[in-house]
Amino acid sequence: MIQIRKSQDRGHADHGWLKAKHSFSFADYYDPQNMGFSLLRVINEDRISAGNGFGVHPHRDMEIITYIISGALEHKDSMGNSAVIKPGEVQTMSAGTGVRHSEYNPRDDQETHLLQIWIEPKDMGIKPNYGQRSYEKLIAERDLVLVVSGDGREGSIRMNLDANLYASKLKAKKKIDFKLDPNRSAWLQLITGELDLNSKLLKSGDGAAIKSESSLEITATSDAHFLLFELPYVTHQFLLPQT
Repeated sequence: MIQIRKSQDRGHADHGWLKAKHSFSFADYYDPQNMGFSLLRVINEDRISAGNGFGVHPHRDMEIITYIISGALEHKDSMGNSAVIKPGEVQTMSAGTGVRHSEYNPRDDQETHLLQIWIEPKDMGIKPNYGQRSYEKLIAERDLVLVVSGDGREGSIRMNLDANLYASKLKAKKKIDFKLDPNRSAWLQLITGELDLNSKLLKSGDGAAIKSESSLEITATSDAHFLLFELPYVTHQFLLPQT
């Protein structure tokens, strides 16, 4: 079963310096039919204007992933980490018992375009942890790259979660056959381009909630940039309206 979450159906927020699109309920956007999917709780597509950002704020017991699409993001946290994250890089933060951080666009001439992702942790109350790695070269060379996992295999960043996150920049007309354990579910978030997913068309910004599928045939109908999450099976209700 595959259900499409159309880009235009996402929640929207415009704070002037920040323009955001929410795949799931977040902050002032509330939709009881879209509270999350499996362990996924947040997929926010944010655009931060030049020189602006999020001041110091706390997180606790959440696995947080930042994926930069364009521009840059300056991160500082209470663990002592200070870094600028660029396209092709993945930043991770296990908030655990608690962490405070800030995120700013350090450029004065370009907005920052990113995805911020929150995933429920496998274990609560762990020591906070930070990770950052560039996958730009691998993503350019391979059709699908594992960037985050629960065990750190294949050069991925290890996080405190029961999930795998893959990134892809698939060239037009290329195809990926992804084997999915039918006892697992998946979410595909298309950043740009167009994809055919098991005969369903996705356009820029669309998401797809997937369960009870043993394989995914992903074909780029144009150059396509996307993230694919492999997640625990959804045992309760499907968190998108039934159609």
